[in-house]
Amino acid sequence: MRKVDIFDTTLRDGEQSAGVNLHPHEKLEIAIQLEKYGVDIMEAGFPASSYGDFQAVQQIARTIKKSRVVGLARSVKSDIDAVYEAVKDAEKNGVHVFLATSPIHMEYKLKKKPKEVVEAAVQAVEYAKRYFDHVQWSAEDATRSEWPFLAHIIEKVIDAGANVINLPDTVGYTTPLEYAQLITYIREHVPNIQKVKLSAHCHDDLGMAVSNSLAAIQSGVDQIEGTINGIGERAGNASLEEIIVALQIRKDVYEVETNIDLKQTVRTSNLVSKLTGMIVPQNKAVVGANAFAHESGIHQDGVLKNKSTYEVINPEMVGLHSNKMVLGKHSGSHAFKQRCEELGLFLNEEEGKKLFKAFKDLTVKKKEVTEDDIFALMMDSSVKGLFPHYRMETLQISYGSNIIPTTTIAIKTEDGEVLQESATGKGSVESVYNTISRILQKEILLLDYRIQSTTNGSDALAEVYVKISCDGDVSSGRGIEHDVLEASAKAYLDAVNRLSIKEKFAKYSAKGVEVG
Repeated sequence: MRKVDIFDTTLRDGEQSAGVNLHPHEKLEIAIQLEKYGVDIMEAGFPASSYGDFQAVQQIARTIKKSRVVGLARSVKSDIDAVYEAVKDAEKNGVHVFLATSPIHMEYKLKKKPKEVVEAAVQAVEYAKRYFDHVQWSAEDATRSEWPFLAHIIEKVIDAGANVINLPDTVGYTTPLEYAQLITYIREHVPNIQKVKLSAHCHDDLGMAVSNSLAAIQSGVDQIEGTINGIGERAGNASLEEIIVALQIRKDVYEVETNIDLKQTVRTSNLVSKLTGMIVPQNKAVVGANAFAHESGIHQDGVLKNKSTYEVINPEMVGLHSNKMVLGKHSGSHAFKQRCEELGLFLNEEEGKKLFKAFKDLTVKKKEVTEDDIFALMMDSSVKGLFPHYRMETLQISYGSNIIPTTTIAIKTEDGEVLQESATGKGSVESVYNTISRILQKEILLLDYRIQSTTNGSDALAEVYVKISCDGDVSSGRGIEHDVLEASAKAYLDAVNRLSIKEKFAKYSAKGVEVG
């Protein structure tokens, strides 16, 4: 069967989702899982965009061994230089260079004539080829470009040394039939097209990203791009796990294969969901909580007699199983460490000790600790050895049906100073957030607040996700605790700390700190 490469851009295009703000160590965590999943290429970030993103891409490049690590670059030398410095230590590296080709983008965004766009694209690829064996070139907004011009510029960048040509549906505008026709046109009208791999990259603005991607595969593309859970700007990207499972289940139709380990599907989806704070809808295909749930009596009867009556996907195929890890207060560090390794948790010795301590602390409050609880504890930034600018020391909340909710909080700063304040609110959560804002002397606006439990039962851990706005910047944060209100406070502080880290990276970049 024909092999199709999987190009994952969760760490670049996916992280551009509104409110998503990953720490470098969180991006590394996802990258390691993507490698286990079997992606051929991972786009680790946009190194020229910030020092923080450069640092994350560099760390990923130095860690990943099997997947190719690439960085995104505009068609300018400084961007390509930044990618080279970030990924040069990778076992397999590459650069992804892009330039818009649609009339609307060339006129209003680039303010260039078509001839100038061709020259810029060729110069960028030629320059990139000095440093990289693997150069991917993307025609941004390809699906709204004029086909003869698109064929012309692709021919020129192939002559300049591009190895992969990507035809993105940047604004999610095309349809499956139209996209298939475009790909066929390019294959028939670019004389040197056999020298490169063709790639498809679809967005979901009209809800057709997966369908368009599958149509592209039927039209002969050699590489498919997307993100885990379909996250990304606006309505998101093509959902990789949906495409991959469709290719497996309907192999009779698509007749292609990939290097993906399907049993890592659910674990990869859960990790991305937890770290980004973007909850997977319950009815989402393949990885949604209800994907294999049956409530209808007729459906239940059929499944009990033969699963294939109503399930076209075997749950075990994607790594879904009912055998949950259960540990208790008598579990030792060796058994705990061994189980963490089985779960694929990436922890050094110091982080392992911190996670084990957090686990032991939890067993005092919770009789049985499950796999989901361990994953939740791992998401706590403190386990990863980060030193937050602000750390909560004490929290006291008074609330009731006939009193005004009042909160007193003490916060320790990076300098060791302890700040304490009290404030009220219409509800207990609002009083917590008003107190933190008063302590930090910042005007913080809460944009989103979500809460979920790790498992069933009254003793489940609470996971709180928030999105805030402060001084024009948007940040997200999460908090995990047995107590909902404490988790809420931690999430708010986590979002503030992420802004502080972002500000530090901005200062480094402004000072021209050496990033190599």
